[in-house]
Amino acid sequence: MAKTVLVINSGSSSIKYQLVDLESGEGLASGLVEKIGEPIDGHYKHEYNGEKHELTEPIHDHEQGLKRVLGFFKEYGPNLDEAGIVAVGHRVVQGGSIFPQPALVNAKTIGQVKDLAVLAPLHNGPEAKGAEVMTALLPDVPQIFVFDSSFFFQLPKEASTYALNKQIAEQYHIRRYGAHGTSHEFVGSVVPELIGKPAEGLKQIVLHIGNGASASAQISGKPVDTSMGLTPLEGLVMGGRTGDIDPAVVFHLIRNAHMNVDELDTLFNKKSGLAGLTGYGDMREVHRLAAEGNEDAKLALQVYVHRIVGYIGNYTAQMGGVDVITFTAGVGENDDIVRKMVCDKLAPFGVKIDEEKNATRSKEPRVISTPDSSVIIAIYPTNEELAIARKSAAIAVAGKDSYGNVVEPVDEA
Repeated sequence: MAKTVLVINSGSSSIKYQLVDLESGEGLASGLVEKIGEPIDGHYKHEYNGEKHELTEPIHDHEQGLKRVLGFFKEYGPNLDEAGIVAVGHRVVQGGSIFPQPALVNAKTIGQVKDLAVLAPLHNGPEAKGAEVMTALLPDVPQIFVFDSSFFFQLPKEASTYALNKQIAEQYHIRRYGAHGTSHEFVGSVVPELIGKPAEGLKQIVLHIGNGASASAQISGKPVDTSMGLTPLEGLVMGGRTGDIDPAVVFHLIRNAHMNVDELDTLFNKKSGLAGLTGYGDMREVHRLAAEGNEDAKLALQVYVHRIVGYIGNYTAQMGGVDVITFTAGVGENDDIVRKMVCDKLAPFGVKIDEEKNATRSKEPRVISTPDSSVIIAIYPTNEELAIARKSAAIAVAGKDSYGNVVEPVDEA
């Protein structure tokens, strides 16, 4: 019998899920639950065996949504009782300093994930709730938390430490935690085989750019820096987030616009980035506007690319060079215009891309630079679900992490 893991990604008003075959790495079935707890009808989509099943109805809470999801598996397949499910893996954005590794879901770890919502208010609460509900619905299946921040727990001190008053930083656990770690770790681990180079000593920059966007620098598969910080707000320009901004803008808006904390949080996290510059957080709409001559959209693209190139320069200097730059996630994998704009700015340093390969739409990992390029430019579709599934299975089956250590949360001092 095949072994599978059900991967759950619970948001405040949505749930994404995928049943992953551990042997083939393929997603056997996937789906989406949208508009949970909203005054309008919610929407379900379940895909299996080439067929899509959809349903519209009010969705009051995550429990109702996940019960319906399990019903879809039973009605439309594959039946989880016969699918060889060994674990349910729950993606969690923020593990703080408590979880440098994935952890078994239990009452204690659920409480700790909820407490860490102070560092990821939009994510950790719903993710803890999803795990709580699934534990009740599938009590005999091990449930595992897999943390986006765990990969970047390995950052060197000089990269993770802010130049903030030491006592305040320690008291309130303020440091660079990073996010999208599961994606950065996965892509960084598979690129060496793609380009035919050993992982040892390889200097990589991974650009995970989608609605949320982050960059990482890696040497020998270990992170040396990343763009997101205490929260996912810092770093690159995103669909609705500012990315890097002078923190004194906060003081300025409090004093002059009389904005409160919640208003500033919404402004910086939801009403800025591409959406704030153009009215649209979707890069496809920004391209449409730019093609029509919209000056705001043209500027937004330039700002977006400017920030990416700045991080590439920073990380290249920090690592003492770079061997490969890899694009991943929605924009990174599909947007040839953004890739070309980035690489054109790197042309003075010997970066060359094959225009035809860059413009070709494909879901396959590939190299798009020319043989004489000073840096290899690659595209590698991320697969966070597979990475979460593998980490979850390792703990569920062996009760140990990938290093052979029993995984237990570390109590913060």
